[in-house]
Amino acid sequence: MPKQIINTSNAPAPIGPYSQAIKANGFVFLSGQVAIIPATGEVELSSIEAETHQVMKNIQALLAEANIAFDQVVKTTIFLSDMSLFAAVNEVYGTYFTGHYPARETVAVKGLPKGVNVEISLTATAE
Repeated sequence: MPKQIINTSNAPAPIGPYSQAIKANGFVFLSGQVAIIPATGEVELSSIEAETHQVMKNIQALLAEANIAFDQVVKTTIFLSDMSLFAAVNEVYGTYFTGHYPARETVAVKGLPKGVNVEISLTATAE
């Protein structure tokens, strides 16, 4: 099965040589999303909660473009600028799922694009 590129103007345009998402072999792979507001290109950094909500809204827009819901997400990776942000990010993140929680890892990294505090990538089933 050939891969299908998924793009939407409702999520931030790539800031490098990558696609927003790829559908292949029954899965959708989303590139890491940060809190860029698609309509303005500005980064939402007013609070870690607002930043995380923007990341999840960007993910939601890409999932919608692929006709996929959050309950089809099977794996996420959360990158944090500091592990002290874990509880606040986890609280917001959890509101986007309804008990069908994906496998997940959360790691602290030295730096993230555009000075953000959280980036999330994921894999979902396309079936």
